[in-house]
Amino acid sequence: MTIESVSPLSALLPGQKLARGVQFHLRELDFASILEFVPASGLRVDVMALGPKGEIWIIECKSCRTDFQSDLKWQNYLPWCDRFFWAVDEHFPTDLLPQDTGLFMADDFGAEITRYPEPTPLAAARRKALTLKFARVSATRLHRTSDPIQSS
Repeated sequence: MTIESVSPLSALLPGQKLARGVQFHLRELDFASILEFVPASGLRVDVMALGPKGEIWIIECKSCRTDFQSDLKWQNYLPWCDRFFWAVDEHFPTDLLPQDTGLFMADDFGAEITRYPEPTPLAAARRKALTLKFARVSATRLHRTSDPIQSS
């Protein structure tokens, strides 16, 4: 097998494929999203999404039971979003997931929200700070793709 015959999609890990599908669906909902966002020191979420009305969602991608059971920090993400979701594939045992959280069923080509959590609105000051950080991180990442030498 040559390098040319390997699809970039085939190089993605299972969780990355879920995130890709989630991002496709979020775009359909008019949400902007970024991967591996750090809302606060010590936290790194898989997908952070910013909606057209300023709502902030966090989506954690879980590729298997062990991946979910080893995640001891997800509850620390709840104060940093209006809604919290899991993204899993069709083979994931969804009965493991807390019922008060949202659920995306996803694959590498798309996703569907099968359960919406009740919103827990952020305080205005936190929303403003997160939105500003989201914009700055997004702009910095975009700059790196257009000029990797100057942005190192």
